[in-house]
Amino acid sequence: MSALFSFRSMLQVILLLICSSTYIHCQWPSLLDRYKNHSTLGAFWKMARIGERASPYVSLACIAMAISQFNE
Repeated sequence: MSALFSFRSMLQVILLLICSSTYIHCQWPSLLDRYKNHSTLGAFWKMARIGERASPYVSLACIAMAISQFNE
């Protein structure tokens, strides 16, 4: 089933995008900062900001997602 039709898969994709964007922004800040005001690519900068500011909640969500994957 595609991630568009499964709510759980869609949450997993969004969580992975947040984690990936945060990692990329920590390693190469100028890569995402140059597209900050761009409409489409600015979403990755926004996801990186969510990952930086809400990192305890994002990490708990990653742990919960990993545990739920083991239970399948």
